[in-house]
Amino acid sequence: MGDERSLDSARSSSLPPTTSTIAPVTQQERPNENVISEPYSIYTKREKWFLVLLIAMSGLFSPLTTNVYFPAIPTIADAFHKSTELINLTVTMYMVFQGISPMLFGTLADYVGRRIIYASCLLILSLTCVGLALCPTSDYWLLLLLRCLQSTGSASTIALGAGVIGDIAEPFERGGFFGVYQSGPLLAPAIGPVIGGALAGTLGWRSIFWFLCISAGVAFLVVIISLPETLRSIVGNGSLPTTFVHQPLIRVVGRGRAGPLIVPSASQHKNKKFKIQNPFLILKNLDIVLILFLNGIVNAVYYAVTATISTLFASAYPFLDETQVGLCFLSIGGGMFLGSLSSARILDWEFKRVAKEVERKRELERVEGADRPKEKQKTGKYDEDYPIEKARLRLVPLFMIFFVGSNLGYGWCIERQVHISAPLILQFIVGYIAIIILNATATFVVDLLPTQSSSVSACNNLFRGTLGAVFVSVIDLIANAISTGWTFVLLGCVCAALTPLVLVVIKIGPRWRAKRVRKGAGRV
Repeated sequence: MGDERSLDSARSSSLPPTTSTIAPVTQQERPNENVISEPYSIYTKREKWFLVLLIAMSGLFSPLTTNVYFPAIPTIADAFHKSTELINLTVTMYMVFQGISPMLFGTLADYVGRRIIYASCLLILSLTCVGLALCPTSDYWLLLLLRCLQSTGSASTIALGAGVIGDIAEPFERGGFFGVYQSGPLLAPAIGPVIGGALAGTLGWRSIFWFLCISAGVAFLVVIISLPETLRSIVGNGSLPTTFVHQPLIRVVGRGRAGPLIVPSASQHKNKKFKIQNPFLILKNLDIVLILFLNGIVNAVYYAVTATISTLFASAYPFLDETQVGLCFLSIGGGMFLGSLSSARILDWEFKRVAKEVERKRELERVEGADRPKEKQKTGKYDEDYPIEKARLRLVPLFMIFFVGSNLGYGWCIERQVHISAPLILQFIVGYIAIIILNATATFVVDLLPTQSSSVSACNNLFRGTLGAVFVSVIDLIANAISTGWTFVLLGCVCAALTPLVLVVIKIGPRWRAKRVRKGAGRV
């Protein structure tokens, strides 16, 4: 009894003090503290960066297992005595499961914790890669099945990483962490084809899967050894006592501040109910759906560019050999990587800029005698009146102009077979702008539902994976029907037509956000 009372006391003391909001919500959900008795997270800035880099390493596997496979498709088609179209089906099914599986694992991570789901996904990935490396060439069905399972293990790591950032980062720093975190997964489009081509050309196509098996195994061990549990419903700000499964083998971060190891009592096990929220309920929110759809379209256009690089460059520039075509992927991959780092600064700068605007407005209202309290934004926390939609999204329409323009130019450069430097430069711009837009929208949806950060990121992945699979499946058909130039004109027009959705969300978002607060569904 004494241990249980002390545990309850520790949990209650970790909850932040509150002030009044527009509707009754639980103590833990209220973000507007005038006095802070506990930090949002026990981890220092340097420790947070360590965790971000750790999850960025794990998030690398979702796109890497796709891109490292591309150069080996002709070789695998010959080995299995199947057409290229049938081998491409393994790519399409991979992308389908890439969209579906995070809906399960992301939701589980919002209940049972990030650490155990992270380790489970990496273990699944490593074991399926063993199966793929040993797959008989007479069993095409097994190749297809194992690719689906491989996607199930690898795809959820991105949603889980978003959940970790939502756990440890306050809104004012969340954009920066997201930008750097995405740099890990975005290295894959640049290095994946190069690694895959080198392995397939020297050691054979099976070596690709042995490489992934070993890499995922190492990542699994790193997670088990050093990743602490961050889910706030389990560890609070990181200071609450936890069980063995939520403790890293070696405490790298939070030493002396993290909660001790505990053994749950029988009554705690008995009273604990396995109840998780349906992630599809998130899609009842119009503002979130509109942004996820726009995010999915931008990602699909990016995938359409990436998926056609090999065929378009080989056709337009026949002097390129297979290795040189593979190197062409470095342009768009490099753009995505640098764009991710740039978006970190842009998102944090915009958040602070809007916070200052809100502070000036409140100061003016206070001077004029308006009956509203003056609330500082120095901690980065915001209430239901803070225009988070404006802070995250108001630059997106500007970036969409450059995104549309670079796609139009890219398509016609390939069509007219201009000097190869021109489409490579435009490729770089497409990747650079695309990731800034994707990071801004991904950070925004996590800001809306930080208590369900993995689930909402899984919904984001569902839109991106599904729309990406559709675009990749039809892009060659469209290009053959209306030419390369007009294909990218069509893609650009789709993006331009959907850009006003951002303005719609900025307009209706605060109303939907207030509605969620009244229902106790979010923190904003």
